[in-house]
Amino acid sequence: MADVDALMRKAPVIPVLVIDRLEDAVPIAESLVAGGLPLLEVTLRTPVALDAIRAMAQVPGAVVGAGTVLNPQQMDDARGAGATFIVSPGLTAPMAKAAAEMDIDYLPGVANPADIMAGLDLGLTRFKFFPAEAIGGLKALKAYAGVFRDVRFCPTGGITAETAPQWLAEPAVLCVGGSWLVPSGAIDEAAIRQRAEAAATLRA
Repeated sequence: MADVDALMRKAPVIPVLVIDRLEDAVPIAESLVAGGLPLLEVTLRTPVALDAIRAMAQVPGAVVGAGTVLNPQQMDDARGAGATFIVSPGLTAPMAKAAAEMDIDYLPGVANPADIMAGLDLGLTRFKFFPAEAIGGLKALKAYAGVFRDVRFCPTGGITAETAPQWLAEPAVLCVGGSWLVPSGAIDEAAIRQRAEAAATLRA
Protein backbone atom coordinates (compact mmCIF):
# COMPACT_ATOMS: atom_id res chain seq x y z
CA MET A 1 0.00 0.00 0.00
CA ALA A 2 2.99 2.31 0.49
CA ASP A 3 3.60 2.29 -3.26
CA VAL A 4 -0.02 3.18 -4.01
CA ASP A 5 0.08 5.98 -1.45
CA ALA A 6 3.24 7.41 -3.01
CA LEU A 7 1.67 7.12 -6.45
CA MET A 8 -1.41 9.10 -5.36
CA ARG A 9 0.81 11.83 -3.94
CA LYS A 10 2.77 12.41 -7.15
CA ALA A 11 0.32 15.02 -8.42
CA PRO A 12 -2.97 16.53 -7.26
CA VAL A 13 -4.78 15.46 -10.43
CA ILE A 14 -4.64 12.22 -12.40
CA PRO A 15 -5.81 12.88 -15.97
CA VAL A 16 -8.47 10.34 -16.96
CA LEU A 17 -7.94 9.81 -20.68
CA VAL A 18 -10.08 8.32 -23.42
CA ILE A 19 -7.79 7.93 -26.43
CA ASP A 20 -9.70 7.52 -29.69
CA ARG A 21 -6.80 8.04 -32.11
CA LEU A 22 -3.44 6.42 -31.51
CA GLU A 23 -1.60 9.32 -33.11
CA ASP A 24 -2.88 11.56 -30.29
CA ALA A 25 -1.37 9.45 -27.52
CA VAL A 26 2.19 10.77 -27.45
CA PRO A 27 1.30 14.47 -27.92
CA ILE A 28 -1.23 14.22 -25.09
CA ALA A 29 1.28 12.52 -22.80
CA GLU A 30 4.02 15.01 -23.61
CA SER A 31 1.72 17.98 -23.00
CA LEU A 32 0.47 16.66 -19.65
CA VAL A 33 3.93 15.75 -18.39
CA ALA A 34 5.30 19.13 -19.48
CA GLY A 35 2.47 20.77 -17.56
CA GLY A 36 3.42 18.95 -14.35
CA LEU A 37 1.06 15.97 -14.37
CA PRO A 38 3.14 12.77 -14.72
CA LEU A 39 0.41 10.25 -13.82
CA LEU A 40 -1.70 9.29 -16.83
CA GLU A 41 -4.72 6.99 -16.60
CA VAL A 42 -5.60 5.59 -20.01
CA THR A 43 -9.07 4.09 -19.86
CA LEU A 44 -9.66 0.79 -21.63
CA ARG A 45 -12.70 2.17 -23.42
CA THR A 46 -11.41 2.31 -26.99
CA PRO A 47 -9.82 -0.17 -29.41
CA VAL A 48 -6.48 1.69 -29.34
CA ALA A 49 -6.18 1.95 -25.55
CA LEU A 50 -3.51 -0.72 -25.09
CA ASP A 51 -1.45 0.61 -27.98
CA ALA A 52 -1.82 4.10 -26.51
CA ILE A 53 -0.43 2.82 -23.20
CA ARG A 54 2.54 1.32 -25.05
CA ALA A 55 3.24 4.60 -26.82
CA MET A 56 2.74 6.86 -23.81
CA ALA A 57 4.92 4.67 -21.59
CA GLN A 58 7.87 5.71 -23.78
CA VAL A 59 7.39 9.42 -23.02
CA PRO A 60 10.07 10.61 -20.55
CA GLY A 61 8.59 11.37 -17.16
CA ALA A 62 5.25 9.70 -17.84
CA VAL A 63 3.86 7.21 -15.33
CA VAL A 64 1.18 5.41 -17.30
CA GLY A 65 -1.62 3.31 -15.88
CA ALA A 66 -4.79 1.69 -17.16
CA GLY A 67 -8.29 2.65 -16.08
CA THR A 68 -11.71 1.05 -16.51
CA VAL A 69 -10.05 -2.32 -15.91
CA LEU A 70 -12.85 -4.82 -15.31
CA ASN A 71 -11.17 -8.21 -14.83
CA PRO A 72 -7.80 -9.90 -14.25
CA GLN A 73 -7.29 -10.58 -17.96
CA GLN A 74 -7.56 -6.89 -18.77
CA MET A 75 -5.20 -6.18 -15.89
CA ASP A 76 -2.65 -8.60 -17.32
CA ASP A 77 -3.06 -7.14 -20.82
CA ALA A 78 -2.56 -3.63 -19.50
CA ARG A 79 0.52 -4.61 -17.55
CA GLY A 80 1.90 -6.26 -20.67
CA ALA A 81 1.36 -3.02 -22.57
CA GLY A 82 3.42 -1.10 -20.03
CA ALA A 83 0.88 0.06 -17.45
CA THR A 84 2.47 0.49 -14.02
CA PHE A 85 -0.78 0.98 -12.11
CA ILE A 86 -4.35 -0.23 -12.47
CA VAL A 87 -7.59 1.63 -11.75
CA SER A 88 -10.95 -0.12 -11.73
CA PRO A 89 -14.47 1.29 -11.35
CA GLY A 90 -15.29 -1.23 -8.63
CA LEU A 91 -13.69 -3.73 -6.27
CA THR A 92 -13.70 -7.52 -6.49
CA ALA A 93 -11.67 -10.13 -4.64
CA PRO A 94 -10.34 -11.66 -7.90
CA MET A 95 -9.07 -8.27 -9.03
CA ALA A 96 -7.35 -7.57 -5.70
CA LYS A 97 -5.79 -11.04 -5.74
CA ALA A 98 -4.59 -10.62 -9.32
CA ALA A 99 -3.01 -7.26 -8.53
CA ALA A 100 -1.14 -8.79 -5.61
CA GLU A 101 0.05 -11.71 -7.72
CA MET A 102 1.16 -9.39 -10.52
CA ASP A 103 2.75 -7.01 -8.00
CA ILE A 104 1.16 -3.97 -9.64
CA ASP A 105 -0.24 -0.89 -7.92
CA TYR A 106 -4.01 -1.15 -7.75
CA LEU A 107 -6.60 1.55 -7.06
CA PRO A 108 -10.09 0.00 -6.97
CA GLY A 109 -13.31 1.98 -7.00
CA VAL A 110 -15.62 2.19 -4.01
CA ALA A 111 -19.04 3.81 -3.74
CA ASN A 112 -20.29 3.00 -0.24
CA PRO A 113 -19.24 1.76 3.23
CA ALA A 114 -19.72 -1.89 2.25
CA ASP A 115 -17.24 -1.48 -0.62
CA ILE A 116 -14.72 0.14 1.70
CA MET A 117 -15.10 -2.59 4.31
CA ALA A 118 -14.63 -5.26 1.63
CA GLY A 119 -11.45 -3.51 0.56
CA LEU A 120 -10.17 -3.32 4.11
CA ASP A 121 -10.77 -7.06 4.47
CA LEU A 122 -8.52 -7.51 1.43
CA GLY A 123 -5.78 -5.38 2.97
CA LEU A 124 -6.51 -2.25 0.92
CA THR A 125 -6.75 1.28 2.29
CA ARG A 126 -6.43 3.44 -0.83
CA PHE A 127 -9.43 3.73 -3.13
CA LYS A 128 -10.95 5.54 -6.06
CA PHE A 129 -14.21 7.18 -4.92
CA PHE A 130 -16.46 6.69 -7.94
CA PRO A 131 -18.61 8.13 -9.41
CA ALA A 132 -17.87 10.90 -6.94
CA GLU A 133 -20.52 13.52 -7.67
CA ALA A 134 -23.27 11.01 -8.47
CA ILE A 135 -22.94 9.14 -5.17
CA GLY A 136 -23.22 12.08 -2.84
CA GLY A 137 -20.21 14.23 -3.63
CA LEU A 138 -17.87 15.72 -1.08
CA LYS A 139 -20.47 15.53 1.69
CA ALA A 140 -20.63 11.73 1.34
CA LEU A 141 -16.86 11.35 1.21
CA LYS A 142 -16.42 13.41 4.36
CA ALA A 143 -18.91 11.16 6.13
CA TYR A 144 -17.01 8.05 5.07
CA ALA A 145 -13.66 9.60 6.00
CA GLY A 146 -14.94 10.22 9.51
CA VAL A 147 -15.67 6.52 9.93
CA PHE A 148 -12.71 5.04 8.04
CA ARG A 149 -9.93 7.19 9.41
CA ASP A 150 -7.01 5.34 7.83
CA VAL A 151 -8.53 5.30 4.34
CA ARG A 152 -7.51 7.75 1.63
CA PHE A 153 -9.31 8.47 -1.62
CA CYS A 154 -8.94 9.59 -5.22
CA PRO A 155 -12.41 10.94 -6.12
CA THR A 156 -13.26 10.62 -9.81
CA GLY A 157 -16.44 11.33 -11.74
CA GLY A 158 -17.98 14.73 -12.30
CA ILE A 159 -15.07 16.68 -10.82
CA THR A 160 -14.11 19.86 -12.65
CA ALA A 161 -11.28 22.37 -12.58
CA GLU A 162 -13.56 24.59 -10.50
CA THR A 163 -14.57 21.97 -7.91
CA ALA A 164 -11.25 20.10 -7.63
CA PRO A 165 -9.80 22.49 -4.99
CA GLN A 166 -12.75 21.79 -2.68
CA TRP A 167 -12.09 18.05 -2.91
CA LEU A 168 -8.34 18.43 -2.44
CA ALA A 169 -8.89 20.49 0.72
CA GLU A 170 -10.33 17.37 2.40
CA PRO A 171 -7.47 15.59 4.28
CA ALA A 172 -8.72 12.14 3.23
CA VAL A 173 -8.29 13.07 -0.44
CA LEU A 174 -4.79 12.54 -1.84
CA CYS A 175 -5.63 13.37 -5.45
CA VAL A 176 -8.56 13.60 -7.84
CA GLY A 177 -9.20 12.11 -11.25
CA GLY A 178 -10.05 14.58 -13.97
CA SER A 179 -11.33 14.24 -17.52
CA TRP A 180 -11.45 18.00 -18.11
CA LEU A 181 -7.74 18.14 -18.96
CA VAL A 182 -8.18 16.52 -22.38
CA PRO A 183 -11.68 17.14 -23.74
CA SER A 184 -12.96 15.08 -26.64
CA GLY A 185 -12.33 16.43 -30.12
CA ALA A 186 -9.28 17.85 -31.84
CA ILE A 187 -6.11 17.86 -29.75
CA ASP A 188 -4.76 21.27 -28.76
CA GLU A 189 -1.38 20.58 -27.16
CA ALA A 190 -0.87 24.12 -25.90
CA ALA A 191 -4.29 24.15 -24.25
CA ILE A 192 -3.70 20.73 -22.66
CA ARG A 193 -0.40 21.88 -21.21
CA GLN A 194 -2.01 25.07 -19.92
CA ARG A 195 -4.78 23.11 -18.18
CA ALA A 196 -2.17 20.72 -16.74
CA GLU A 197 -0.10 23.58 -15.37
CA ALA A 198 -3.17 24.99 -13.64
CA ALA A 199 -4.13 21.57 -12.26
CA ALA A 200 -0.63 20.93 -10.96
CA THR A 201 -0.97 23.92 -8.62
CA LEU A 202 -4.20 22.72 -7.01
CA ARG A 203 -2.66 20.89 -4.10
CA ALA A 204 -4.33 22.22 -0.98
